[in-house]
Amino acid sequence: MTKNRSLAFIGLLLGLVSLAPAQTAPFQRDGQPDPNYEVPDELSLHYSLLFALDNNYAIRQARERIREQEGVIVEIRSSQIPNVGVSGGVSGNDEEVSSSLPAQDRNWNVTVQATQVLYAGGGVRAATRSAALAKQAAELELQGVINEQLLAVRTRFYSVLLAQELVTVQDENIKLLEGQLKDAQNRFEAGSISNFEVLRARVALANGQPDLITARNNYRLAIEELRQVLGFTNASADQATRLPTFVGELKVEGYDAIDLRAAITAARANRPELQRLAKLEAAGEEQVVANRSGALPQVSAFGRYDWVRGGPGTGWSDRRDGWTAGVQAQWNIFDGRATAGRVVQAKSRLMQTKLALEESQLAIDVEVRRAHSSLTEAWELVEASGKVVEQADEALRLAKVRYSAGTATQLDVLTSQVELTRAKLNQLQAFYRYNVALASLRKAMGQTDAYIAG
Repeated sequence: MTKNRSLAFIGLLLGLVSLAPAQTAPFQRDGQPDPNYEVPDELSLHYSLLFALDNNYAIRQARERIREQEGVIVEIRSSQIPNVGVSGGVSGNDEEVSSSLPAQDRNWNVTVQATQVLYAGGGVRAATRSAALAKQAAELELQGVINEQLLAVRTRFYSVLLAQELVTVQDENIKLLEGQLKDAQNRFEAGSISNFEVLRARVALANGQPDLITARNNYRLAIEELRQVLGFTNASADQATRLPTFVGELKVEGYDAIDLRAAITAARANRPELQRLAKLEAAGEEQVVANRSGALPQVSAFGRYDWVRGGPGTGWSDRRDGWTAGVQAQWNIFDGRATAGRVVQAKSRLMQTKLALEESQLAIDVEVRRAHSSLTEAWELVEASGKVVEQADEALRLAKVRYSAGTATQLDVLTSQVELTRAKLNQLQAFYRYNVALASLRKAMGQTDAYIAG
């Protein structure tokens, strides 16, 4: 009896465990979108980048373009292998117009035919090579889209961290202003200052509130922009307002010295956008060959087997059947210059691709130079802002000491507080700009994101 009760108790526990809500499994990359994935408790940059690889809409569309090109290759290769078809028909007619003896008013036939292209002026092979090159171009386009979208994820994530820090700075500023107001009220009650200084402290506190409100709104908007670039679509009631804890901080550990000439050389060698256009240029050359084949003979072999009505009856037993095989050729000696027109179009598209390649190379050179210049500027701002924060913090400390000693005014303290807040904001902006500039330069050089490459 005791044993049975123990087994029943264990069964009850197992049943309760099975009814308990399952915990959300951590996200893992599988190449498939996760439309119902829940907001995690913590969200890091690495986590965001991996999630975007599966869920970002631009990346998913680029993957579909590769599938489209795979379908084009299958379609074009169909001309290189035998094509088999079945046809048949049933007809009725007046016996007066029948050509059969004896006259028949019904006829039927079934034909199975196979056709194999033997020579198409090189057009089939050229079209196949062109399609294969176009698929490679689509794969390179995917890599370019991934680099672009992962940079966008980094930038949006840094924007969230910046907005979060700005809220903290503004909140600290409000707390300091509240402390200054309380101190002024105590001094007024003690009779050491006038009501004017209390009013000035109240005004300073009120003027600080809009900046805090704006910072909080910017934080919310930054999260939504990150949500969009990640491709996070779960809008259920419990997920719409849930926010993760963002893991990370804006910091600069040192200057990343990158030589401009080396950066430009790397970009020309590694940017998938340039490699994609080079593949499209080669595909365009094959398209010229494919279009020229329209002016050359087309030769194919065929074989078929026919079943036709062959007797007075209409059944399958009253049939005649046999095979036919041969070679057929077609040569459009003059097609009204339609082939010549298609060749001109193909050559023009080829030239447009070459010009696009040259234009893109110039644009990428400019992009690298701009990103390199922005990195230099951001580092100079980081150095300058760090010194200013130290000086502003010391100035506020001295102002408070002098105010307590009666050798400084309340305005001196409030002014020092404003300058310290401004210095902290400038430093955070400098950290943000440096991290974004560094990521932009690496992307401009054609480097894969460090978290993904590693």
